[in-house]
Amino acid sequence: MTAPATPSIALFGGSFDPPHVGHVLAATWALSTAAIDELVVMPAFDHAFDKPLTPFAHRLRMAELAFAPLRAVTVSDLEARLGGASYTVRTLEHLRQERPDASWRLLVGTDLVTQIPRWHEGHRIPSLAGLVVVGRGGFERGEEDLHMPEVSSSEVRRRLRAGEPAEALVPREVLGYIAEHGLYAP
Repeated sequence: MTAPATPSIALFGGSFDPPHVGHVLAATWALSTAAIDELVVMPAFDHAFDKPLTPFAHRLRMAELAFAPLRAVTVSDLEARLGGASYTVRTLEHLRQERPDASWRLLVGTDLVTQIPRWHEGHRIPSLAGLVVVGRGGFERGEEDLHMPEVSSSEVRRRLRAGEPAEALVPREVLGYIAEHGLYAP
């Protein structure tokens, strides 16, 4: 009898304020090209650098709507259950405790790779999870990196607050949720 294969799971954390098509494309790319069986999308509960965020319940629901079409993706509320500031090291430690059978990876954009050493206990991240790096528009990337469109949650929020169209940047279910709840209104 052969031993079951070790599942490879990637953590994809972020503010997701709001989640946009760049997030969905990055998840799709990672699942399609990297040796990943599952992807856990993890909205930050409380930003570690005191960045103001839309309430967690809204960001969690928008992430669920945005990633719903991707069967290998789950959206987790773990950081809300942990409470306090969201630290990647703490989140990875808990995920490894919950799923000790898994090999963990961390999906990050090229814009964040150089910042990891400045994160809370960032020097420990390589021992907890291997990196899967996705190229991000507007940032230097390696030859192997996919070039993602230049879209950011900041730009989406700016457009929505200015009453400008954002249909090409945000999944339609998320835009519907934003309109229904009056988020990012001018």
